[in-house]
Amino acid sequence: MHVFVTGASGWIGSASVAELLAAGHEVTGLARSDASAARLEQAGARVLRGDLDDLDGLRAGADEADAVLHLANKHDFANQAVSNAAERGAVQTFVDALEGSGRRFLLASGVAGLAQGRPTTEADPSPFHGPDSMRGGSENLALEYVDRGVHVVSVRFAPTVHGVGDRHGFIARIAQVARENGVAGYPGDGTNGWAAVHRSDAARLVALALDHAPSGSIVHAVGEPSVPTRAIAEALGSSLGLPVASFAPDEAIERFGWIGGFFGRDLAATSDETRALLGWEPIGPTLLEDIAAGAYPGV
Repeated sequence: MHVFVTGASGWIGSASVAELLAAGHEVTGLARSDASAARLEQAGARVLRGDLDDLDGLRAGADEADAVLHLANKHDFANQAVSNAAERGAVQTFVDALEGSGRRFLLASGVAGLAQGRPTTEADPSPFHGPDSMRGGSENLALEYVDRGVHVVSVRFAPTVHGVGDRHGFIARIAQVARENGVAGYPGDGTNGWAAVHRSDAARLVALALDHAPSGSIVHAVGEPSVPTRAIAEALGSSLGLPVASFAPDEAIERFGWIGGFFGRDLAATSDETRALLGWEPIGPTLLEDIAAGAYPGV
């Protein structure tokens, strides 16, 4: 297949592009900058210059492809409305372009905020509807087009997709804050946990889902269902040579900024249904192994 990929030069996207090319697919990646374009061309992909605000460009990319893999997001957590609006516009553009064609549309989503008091599963519907909701309600918007001739698959990623070289993910930000504050902190008793997945495992799942996931599927890129935040802080403290300390949960935003709103929550999730559906088994290092190996220097 010829696959159009947004976020193709990003952390998850670049690994996914490599998996798709290795599987024999042709790839065209969306690139905002000369540097991104050069990385894609070096990897063996074609390049379409543009960004998420260029809806005509997104439509053109979709029109020329057999499938669309939408991984890009502005991730402007200081102005979430901007990110939500861009995501909504991009997904609406893609499903409109693909409507009635039977072509595949895979979009990135997340496990955060989907269940209360227990790990999120693939059977949990997203509560986010409408343009003003998280990610612009893009998962539910896309799934509305399953009955309108689009082969839709939602890939929900763990809150941390970790690995050596991660400089912009959630754990990278937490490590940076620890370095700035001189202490690796965790909320309360630190028993709230985060789901995690290694970057290589997430990319393999993307390729499997493109080829094999039925329309309407929700799959979870989750290698570890729940890594306690205390264990994360202790691993960062050991790696960075910093003391480790608990803080009151209501101090999370004050101590961590926007990332505190996530670090103080329980973001556990499972991937049992995904593994059974696609035969996917994570084989990469665990989050704590990556931290111990120095993947997060906190700079």
